[in-house]
Amino acid sequence: QVQLVESGGGLVQTGGSLRLSCAASARSFSYYAMGWFRQAPGADREFVATVNWSGGSTSYADSVKGRFTISRDNANNTVSLEMNSLKPEDTAVYYCAAKVGSMATEVHQYTYWGSGTQVTVSS
Repeated sequence: QVQLVESGGGLVQTGGSLRLSCAASARSFSYYAMGWFRQAPGADREFVATVNWSGGSTSYADSVKGRFTISRDNANNTVSLEMNSLKPEDTAVYYCAAKVGSMATEVHQYTYWGSGTQVTVSS
């Protein structure tokens, strides 16, 4: 069983930056690929970024590529999402997720989910 707790959300102006963190309670954190997803009001949950067990491989949604960076610290059981050049369309609840094995980009492929953290970008 893995518990995930996100933090770092908030209100920021267009062009600003935020850093989200996800703390995981897992005996073998490095067994898990990690992902960030987001869900805007009235929309489906969508993929943002994923990182493999070592942190050596990452993948991003086209909408955030070049602006967001995912990273992990296996010694401290954390995964982060650095978000720069934020836009109003980035406004959403951001969720951290974990799965055993390789990276993935689909919601249904992830087993464990946090409760989310709100990010609001004002225009």
